[in-house]
Amino acid sequence: MNYNWNWGILLEMEPGGTGSYLQYLLIGLLWTLATALAAWVIALSIGALVGTIRTTPLKWAVRLGNLYVEIFRNVPLIVQMFLWFFVVPELLPQALGDWIKQMPPPWGSYVPAVLCLGIFTSVRVAEQVRAGINSLPRGQRMAGIATGLTEAQAYRYVILPQCFRIILPPLTSEFMNIIKNSSVALTIGLLELTGRARSMQEFSFRVFEAFTAATVIYLLTNLIVVLAMRALEEKVRVPGLISAGGAPQAGH
Repeated sequence: MNYNWNWGILLEMEPGGTGSYLQYLLIGLLWTLATALAAWVIALSIGALVGTIRTTPLKWAVRLGNLYVEIFRNVPLIVQMFLWFFVVPELLPQALGDWIKQMPPPWGSYVPAVLCLGIFTSVRVAEQVRAGINSLPRGQRMAGIATGLTEAQAYRYVILPQCFRIILPPLTSEFMNIIKNSSVALTIGLLELTGRARSMQEFSFRVFEAFTAATVIYLLTNLIVVLAMRALEEKVRVPGLISAGGAPQAGH
């Protein structure tokens, strides 16, 4: 294929007059990060709670947590995005639903996108938290309770700190996924990075330059995330926290 590349298009003004096409894409990156970070707070909070509940002796709580995971894990992300944007406002009380539907752009798309990505990712975090807790020796919980801690305190001070050290690498992957999955928000009108790349190619008819630039921005962003999380892994790594027998060593 004989294609004449024109990287100078990135320095030309976009039709909206807000700056160059490169600035236009970088603003999209900011919306991508804002969406991903807000959704990650929801995913980590709910996922940690649901994952912990699924390891408790309370059978009804375990079943409720399993139901939550199976519902949101088995529905495609794009379907959930449409449900949050089109269906959920209709199911809410009329005043609240009308308020959500009348939110000015980009907030009318941003809020449903954050909720959808947060809930969708929370079930994956919940699975990792459950697996991390179950990978710990049973003696950890028993030792905590034997020292006078309640069940909740044993989870808070003994089990969960060790669990999160174990699952930090897969949590890094989930954070990278939530950045990439935010591109689905373009289907409900949020002009994040992918949405702005598509708009750029529609305005300029330079499809390869637009999406190549977006690809490079995604790669650099996720590379920064990987390096930051590796530094965090080194920081929280505590050698010798658990002895070979599974119980905390003296002095810890």
